[in-house]
Amino acid sequence: MSHWKLGIVGGSGLYDLPGLENVRKQAVETPWGAPSGELTQGTLNGVELVFLPRHGPGHVIPPNEINFRANIAALKMAGCTDILSVSACGSLKQELPPGRFVVVDQYIDRTKSRVNSFFETGCVAHVSMADPVCARLAGLAAEASEAAGAPVTRGGTYLAMEGPQFSSRAESALYRSWGCDVIGMTNMPEARLAREAELPYAAIAMVTDYDSWHETEAAVDVPAVLQVMAQNSHLARKTIARLAEIVSDRERTSSPQGIETGLDTAIITPSASRDPHVVKRLKAIAGRIL
Repeated sequence: MSHWKLGIVGGSGLYDLPGLENVRKQAVETPWGAPSGELTQGTLNGVELVFLPRHGPGHVIPPNEINFRANIAALKMAGCTDILSVSACGSLKQELPPGRFVVVDQYIDRTKSRVNSFFETGCVAHVSMADPVCARLAGLAAEASEAAGAPVTRGGTYLAMEGPQFSSRAESALYRSWGCDVIGMTNMPEARLAREAELPYAAIAMVTDYDSWHETEAAVDVPAVLQVMAQNSHLARKTIARLAEIVSDRERTSSPQGIETGLDTAIITPSASRDPHVVKRLKAIAGRIL
């Protein structure tokens, strides 16, 4: 039976996982610097988990200053086979009220100041992002959320904004006109980097508010977000426990999108032209092919 090792990237309000056994904390340094915090490794319902607080312990790192490359590299270096992102988001649709869990399947990336690739001058690669999440892992995440008692929507487009400010009303209306479902500040470039690291990635976006488009609801602010987040975080912890329980007796099969071998056809720079210093760094996330 193929081995699971789940990386959990916890966002706002999710800083620990009750029930984790054989807990050990590990400070990690990657070729791209230190991740947001120590990795917490342990076993939950018989499955190995690695937990990373996206904003650092105590929520001290704003979304536009997260070292996404270090976070994904740290999980790859820890031996994770898959990554589940759990984060707060705003809703852009009436039918997705606060408290709803949306298992994302598409992204529109409106971030602008973040380094969004491990690859650089000296070694160029172009991975496919046509289907940006792992369909297998997303299905399991939805199943686990439902089993935990959360109201779940399977599939949805996540608009990734730069932040840290919330949207203007005009921006919120624009994103609604594009057909987006939820809006958040953290899933990009996280999903892009996971794909480059050949790690299947799925995301649960937990709705806390209606952003700023809603005519009868107050515009989003931190107190309102925190109030909903407490309940969402409780269900998120139950979801992760149920996910571990679900996969504990299931064979881990490869992603239907072939994510684990995605770099086979992505690296365009010939071996003889690659910068050895860049390649040395990249081996932390692409050692299989380099």
